[in-house]
Amino acid sequence: MFDRMFIALSAIAGAAAAAVVAPRKAGGSLDLQAHRGGRGNTVENVLPSFAWGLINGASTLEMDNGITKDGEVVVWHDEWIDAGKCTDTGPVVNSDPDYPYVGKLIKDLTLAQLKTLDCGSLQQSDFPSQRTYPGTKLSTLGEVFDFVSCVDPEHTVAFNIESKVNNTILGVYSAGVNTFVTKQWAAFKKSGYLDRITYQSFDWRTLVEMQLLHPGALRTSALMSDLNLYLGTPYLPIDLGDFLAESLEEAAVLAVALLGIDVVSPQVTAVDDGFRAFVKLSNTLGKAVLPWTIDDMSVAEDLIALGVQGVITDYTDEVRALADELGVEVVSPLGAGAAPEVVGGDGVDVPG
Repeated sequence: MFDRMFIALSAIAGAAAAAVVAPRKAGGSLDLQAHRGGRGNTVENVLPSFAWGLINGASTLEMDNGITKDGEVVVWHDEWIDAGKCTDTGPVVNSDPDYPYVGKLIKDLTLAQLKTLDCGSLQQSDFPSQRTYPGTKLSTLGEVFDFVSCVDPEHTVAFNIESKVNNTILGVYSAGVNTFVTKQWAAFKKSGYLDRITYQSFDWRTLVEMQLLHPGALRTSALMSDLNLYLGTPYLPIDLGDFLAESLEEAAVLAVALLGIDVVSPQVTAVDDGFRAFVKLSNTLGKAVLPWTIDDMSVAEDLIALGVQGVITDYTDEVRALADELGVEVVSPLGAGAAPEVVGGDGVDVPG
């Protein structure tokens, strides 16, 4: 059966290559996703980040998950505690052999240990406009859902949540695929936001397992970059070399279609003919295109004109202003309801 599907998909790829990309019609809609809450504006992946993501007009809050030593789902990007983002404040108990915690892997620390860290005081040099919130702690995924619910009682905000899996034959730096799927699903199901969640990963094994265990429950998104797109990659449950494709990127889109994943989410730095062909093929196969991380407004404008379905950005406020200027509605594709309109400025009260 797979052989026939490979042939069919390859034929579709050829037809898409011969088609012409239709530019976005006047207006239209765009899913504006605040990357880690919008780290261009605020320290990343903590409650103030997501407050500012909503204030700045995001339709979707994008974030990452790790799994602690004691099985808690926390919101954090890195597999470890980065000294450039967090500082130690003291051990959770006297003479804790794991202390200091900075530099350690999330999988090797408990939630209580992680909760001692200050992850709001350090501004990253690449983002000089970041607001800092000294003393801010890491949050569990459940705490983030509860926080957003306070300003979104109707549960209209959308989430794009990544399984930060790095557990392969190349090294064990995180919990495994099944642990992520099991623990994240439990948090999703309790959240009240189940129909507002997109599940994304560079490790497509988690996407496939989530689909198998909970078919149709979540929209899934395949992240793509040099990190996971290469022949023999352990992060994909399928060999890209099996596809009759002109590039790895084309093979990846065909693989996404074969696996039944809903969204392709590639790393994009410029809009060229190769990316235009990528969008044509993806949309021909019924796959939404969600590029990341779009921080150059000229690239953002090109992407909006091209007609991508959404963008992930560190500068939510700037892309929102651009979309408004172009008459593009910012809204999540997950049914009714965009992010609530919240008016604020530097004096707005957000948690620290």
